[in-house]
Amino acid sequence: MGFTREELLACRGVTVPDLIGDDCRMLFVGINPGLWTAAVGAHFARPGNRFYPALYRAGIVDRLVDASGGMSDADRNLLCSSGIGITNVVERATATAAELSTDELRAGGERLRATVRRVAPAVVAVAGITAYRSAFGLRRAVAGRQAQTWDGVAVWVVPNPSGLNAHETVDSLATAYARAAREAGVLD
Repeated sequence: MGFTREELLACRGVTVPDLIGDDCRMLFVGINPGLWTAAVGAHFARPGNRFYPALYRAGIVDRLVDASGGMSDADRNLLCSSGIGITNVVERATATAAELSTDELRAGGERLRATVRRVAPAVVAVAGITAYRSAFGLRRAVAGRQAQTWDGVAVWVVPNPSGLNAHETVDSLATAYARAAREAGVLD
């Protein structure tokens, strides 16, 4: 499956519904949907994105999910039954996260905090240190488990799985995701 440049650009501003089941124990948070994700309606869907391979490598899910053509019911059920949820800081799709303003990230951070209060997972894992710093005004934040909680929910900043984050590998992503998943109780 492929898209023309025009088809992808037509997805600017599209939103992708959250994937959050009744037993969400670990809520992964992307920066915002990319255009491919918006086109297929599935989080982290761009071919080459390492999110699902990292979940599989970490042992968080027992099979590899391929969301590049959209999310199947079986894949949705696998994630939700594993206690995994997915949302974004900013809801609207862009070609790059650089298109987002600090004000938009801050407003998205407030929306995210409301989602976390409503869902009450054990762990929220924000994928991307730069977006986390901007959304929450924490310029000195570092990756890993944060000292503060959000209404009792542990906050982790994990590496962004985008291919643009070239210094990370599937193995390093899996290691970071597994640490947070153990605290969430979705991994032994």
